[in-house]
Amino acid sequence: MTSTPRSGSQSALRFGGYTADVASIGASLRTLRHEGRDLVVPFDADEVRPGFRGAILAPWPNRVVDGRYTFDGREFELALTEPQRGHALHGLAGWLDFAVVAQGEASVTLAAEIVPQTSYPWHLRVETTFRLGADGLTQTVRTRNVGVEAAPFGTGPHPYLVAGPAPLDEWTFELPAARVLEVTPDRLAPVALQDVAEHDPARFDWRAPRVLGAAQIDHAYTDLDRGSDGVATVRLTDPSGTGVLMSWDAACPWVQVHTADLPGGPAQPFHRAGLAVEPMTCAPDAFNASRYGFATGLISLAAGEVAEASWRIAAL
Repeated sequence: MTSTPRSGSQSALRFGGYTADVASIGASLRTLRHEGRDLVVPFDADEVRPGFRGAILAPWPNRVVDGRYTFDGREFELALTEPQRGHALHGLAGWLDFAVVAQGEASVTLAAEIVPQTSYPWHLRVETTFRLGADGLTQTVRTRNVGVEAAPFGTGPHPYLVAGPAPLDEWTFELPAARVLEVTPDRLAPVALQDVAEHDPARFDWRAPRVLGAAQIDHAYTDLDRGSDGVATVRLTDPSGTGVLMSWDAACPWVQVHTADLPGGPAQPFHRAGLAVEPMTCAPDAFNASRYGFATGLISLAAGEVAEASWRIAAL
């Protein structure tokens, strides 16, 4: 009798020099490689996924402050899944076991349902497709409200990008974002949007590529400079000349960037092992949009409506 790996059933994808492994728990991108080189921080199949590494974040990315929110005049209280800060973190889909609904050599589609519950009484079907091609790995998430009333919604991915063999501090980073969300230092609760050129630019302004150095970032950015196709792109390069890019469509006006600083510092095995780049359809704490003086991007997903977003990771 063969047991299922702890990260769930596995789907192996291949196209040209690219390979990827997708685990069913959280529809998680477990590995992505180009010519054998890691483009994301991987984890083993028979391993409980570390945190949210590579997982789908839905029906909200990032945090709901204090786990409390109001929607359509009703108040709700979520489980505090980030207890050290007192927030509800990264949604309800991250530990669901997604079922494979279509499989090919270079693509796989998985789906799961977020069922109504006291803290989130709406019914959503989340479907995601991972597809390898000559331009890397493209992931698309399509979420349908299969319930009878509008639901608050947001989504995004959680990969940790890897530029090459050098430490993260030596990687060169480029992020075309003009504004950063200031947060409280202890709980990372949103405060206000700031211009990156005026709010600690050495830490937050990456519009011109430069070396990350000792910068510590765990912040959301917006006001992204996009191409004529509406796509925003982050680039990360190693001194050796290798690198990785991540791009996303206009469905994601926000992106969270995290230098993966862990409590305990270098003594922790994955401290600053990769750069988390998380395109998001909405801001942190968007479920409490009325608190903020800026557009959070919260989606009110009507009954029967579908929300779609996509992003791509490729080797440089």
